[in-house]
Amino acid sequence: MARDAGPKAPDPELSTRLRSLPSVEELAARLVESHGAAHGLAVLAARDAIAARREAIASGSATGAEGIDEDAEGRLAAASRRRLRRVVNATGVIVHTNLGRAPLPDAAISALGEVARGYSNLEYDIEAGGRGSRHALLEGLLCELTGAEAALVVNNCAAAVLLAAAALAEGRDLVVSRGQLVEIGGSFRIPEVVAHSGARLVEVGTTNRTRLADYGRALGPDTGAILRAHQSNFRTVGFVEEVEIEALCELAAGAGVPVIDDLGSGALAERVPELAEEPPVRRSVTAGCAVSCFSGDKLLGGPQGGVMVGTAAAIDRCRSHPLARALRIDKLSLAALESTLLLYRDPATAAREIPVLRMLTAGDAELRARAGAMRDRIAAARIEARVIDATAKVGGGALPLLELEGPVCAVDPAPLGLDELARRLRGSDPPVIARAREGWLLLDPRTLDDEEAGLAAAAVVGAAG
Repeated sequence: MARDAGPKAPDPELSTRLRSLPSVEELAARLVESHGAAHGLAVLAARDAIAARREAIASGSATGAEGIDEDAEGRLAAASRRRLRRVVNATGVIVHTNLGRAPLPDAAISALGEVARGYSNLEYDIEAGGRGSRHALLEGLLCELTGAEAALVVNNCAAAVLLAAAALAEGRDLVVSRGQLVEIGGSFRIPEVVAHSGARLVEVGTTNRTRLADYGRALGPDTGAILRAHQSNFRTVGFVEEVEIEALCELAAGAGVPVIDDLGSGALAERVPELAEEPPVRRSVTAGCAVSCFSGDKLLGGPQGGVMVGTAAAIDRCRSHPLARALRIDKLSLAALESTLLLYRDPATAAREIPVLRMLTAGDAELRARAGAMRDRIAAARIEARVIDATAKVGGGALPLLELEGPVCAVDPAPLGLDELARRLRGSDPPVIARAREGWLLLDPRTLDDEEAGLAAAAVVGAAG
């Protein structure tokens, strides 16, 4: 029988290498002295750098303390960097959910800064000198822009639909077309929203065809409301049929039942050809919907928010429901949303000042000049680049069939390879996010302004250098 050899004798050479490492306090003190770092942050960076080096020495991939200060400095920089950062969106996806959706107009950014710097009249009535309501701040402006009797804003469109369903149909039937039982980004599913509202879901029609008579047969004494849900990021095409909102509201009015219209992306701008396939907010209100819900941060072009407009009676029920407080919007979003909405008073101003609308309607000459400027800068560094035609997307669950044709700057990723070039661009400051097509890296000028186009081109040059 073989004998147990017992514990392995320590490796004196390994012990010597480990002893060459500085102590945590020693390395942290050097970070404080050289970079002016806070002591606690310096200690964290030093501890992580030493722990990583100990592992590397034990595995044989390092021999001592060489370069540990640089490693600690890198960890300190990473720990000091904000997690939420600006990125350059060169993907051509205008309302890019992963990249924060709609960039704000300058007016909204100014309003954010003004309100954030001090106190505000969020819930104070300056004229009366007493308590006010944040819900009243935007109501008049929203009614003016949509033709609604009343309005309310909560923290996003999902919250708006949930609140409307709870306020109008809790404990009762909520009728919806089977073809509108959709799931959009973040696993937001209409059936689950209805379940959490306390309403009972009643499906009518089929996946591809729902007629007015289907709704009519479902209405009865237990019906709380009808819900129309926009299909958002997909479309059913071919052998399909759905009920127009005017006919649905007429049927509902005859039965004394309110209609909740989930419009999704918030197409508030009028006479914009690119928005023709999105349901207009004003049409929903004019048709007679009790509550029309839409997003503030998609096609409307403002901050995250869920806008609810409709009849005074229905909005009042939503406003007084207990969920309204849990879902209420904050002061910064209110400030940015108000400034964005004010731009809509003049359609020409809105088209010019709201980035989402400006990107949607950008002309070929503007885009081609920006793409050409990126190509020239990149080509000057002896990197192959050319201007080609490609298609951009709206994104954000809006207009899934719309393809925005236009020029892009295409970069040959050789010799790095596409994945490595994209990785280096993500590591630039600010990170540049692009897209790929047939082995080329595409920089789309539609989602870049002139400054950002320069940053994107410089990042490519730096990454390839």
